[in-house]
Amino acid sequence: MANVDDPGQKDRAQPQYSKPGENKLGPSLAGVFGRKAGTEPGFSYSSALKGQNITWDEASLNEWLQGPGKFVKGTKMIYSVPDEKDRQDVIAYLKTLK
Repeated sequence: MANVDDPGQKDRAQPQYSKPGENKLGPSLAGVFGRKAGTEPGFSYSSALKGQNITWDEASLNEWLQGPGKFVKGTKMIYSVPDEKDRQDVIAYLKTLK
């Protein structure tokens, strides 16, 4: 898995997001690829993210993971995946979550 800015955060976050409908620190990532941003039921998104018209695909996820706060000003997401290969690995992983 990717080497995010806070490796401890990655270790806590990665396994808990894979179950559909199970929101914890962040929204469930099951089915995130192809989903409109800010729409996972039961998760409290920032108004900044909810106000965007983003559908998560390779390009939008790549930009988001490079710097969420740059991509969507005012988002709650605080960590990024600076390495290109790591981002592509994360995106490939997200595509497998159904």
